[in-house]
Amino acid sequence: MKQKKYKVIPGMLSTTLLVFSTNVAFASMNDDDLPAAAKDRDFYDNGSPSAAKVELGKNLFFDKILGGNMNVSCATCHHSLTDTGDGLSLPVGEGGRGLGVTRGTGDGADAIHERVPRNATPVFNLGAKEFKRLFHDGRVQVGPNGELLSPAGANLPVDILDNVLAAQAMFPVTSPTEMAGQVGENSIADAAAIGNLAGPGGVWEQLADRLQANVAYVDMFVNVFDDISSASDITYAHAANAIAAFEANNWRATNSPFDRYLKGDESALSEAAIEGMELFYNDAGCSTCHSGTFMSDQDFHAIAMPQIGNGKGNDADGRGDYGRENVTGDPADHMKFRTPNLRNVALTAPYGHGGAYNTLEGIVRHHLNPVASLNSYDCETQPVLPSRSDLDAIDCIVMNDASRVADIAAANELMPVKLKDKDVKNLIAFLEALTDPGSIDLRGDVPTSLPSGLPLAE
Repeated sequence: MKQKKYKVIPGMLSTTLLVFSTNVAFASMNDDDLPAAAKDRDFYDNGSPSAAKVELGKNLFFDKILGGNMNVSCATCHHSLTDTGDGLSLPVGEGGRGLGVTRGTGDGADAIHERVPRNATPVFNLGAKEFKRLFHDGRVQVGPNGELLSPAGANLPVDILDNVLAAQAMFPVTSPTEMAGQVGENSIADAAAIGNLAGPGGVWEQLADRLQANVAYVDMFVNVFDDISSASDITYAHAANAIAAFEANNWRATNSPFDRYLKGDESALSEAAIEGMELFYNDAGCSTCHSGTFMSDQDFHAIAMPQIGNGKGNDADGRGDYGRENVTGDPADHMKFRTPNLRNVALTAPYGHGGAYNTLEGIVRHHLNPVASLNSYDCETQPVLPSRSDLDAIDCIVMNDASRVADIAAANELMPVKLKDKDVKNLIAFLEALTDPGSIDLRGDVPTSLPSGLPLAE
């Protein structure tokens, strides 16, 4: 959180005094500092996609028919029972067993080969149009002229995809650790291993073949999409559009106490939350990056976040994660990751691209002094990960290397901010006031059965 100074302006909502490490700053805030409340028009389909499309997307999201070995679904790492994430620092994808923090690494030859390299991003509000760059590094994005852009060589079917959220749904099925499986296990994994995503026999064509062979799914696709009149018309891009419609509709979160406050209900926030809000939008500097309606500047920043595991393996020896630099090739983007939106943030621990911090207090205090927090980070105890000896040996390999930690620290762009313990508690009270009550119980999002006939249980 960047330190900022503000003048005291008469007639403002209130005044807060904070003592920083090097100066004294007086701050004030009025309602002009606050973002606009979310509106239906902020979302795709004006916030109301067709019910049939949402229902199709819900089934596809939970159906293991989209996994290479048909033992994992999108919901495995983004389940409604685990607040659209999985509760782990790093996901246990294809080959694992169980749900959320109870998920194990699997058994024997079917066990996972490695952890998924980055934290499972929660899905709340990603159907809002302002989210133009998705994944931690923004590798799927909307270009300057409204075009959909994706990693080189992906050959994304942009003529069919509805939006960037649908484009994002094209890729987990292509990842060996997430959904596709390993070479030799199935033909989808084999195609993914050689980068054949869109070509003949590619990942997306094979998944479309599975859906085309399922009578129940064919009927649903024909009912939902005007350009589908028979099984042969179904593509995986259509499935991605339906999945995006489900995510955008069911996991919209715009009725938190803070939302109600923005709409004029001054009683919606507690006194502590109001104090925290004033800190957030003023002297704590949180809103420098967490700005706008969904509390993200939609940009990328390096904040000395501890690295769990090898990440994307960007160093010559396959370790480390360079973040946005992976996408742009620009050294100025070294170690930068996308600013997450903060709606429902109290529900979505662990935090950070590697899931380094398991509490709101932990991640807040990291922001107050990132380099000191990085250097004192206890990698042996803080990550939330199912243990397995060979995986455990990798989890802290970067954090135990002083030169790599120094590289992370050198990229940091946040200055230290000194807050009292009471101020931290108030900030947390405000962050907790970003929780939409409608997101607390998401059991109704889980289908009772699936068109494929495959089990729902993880």
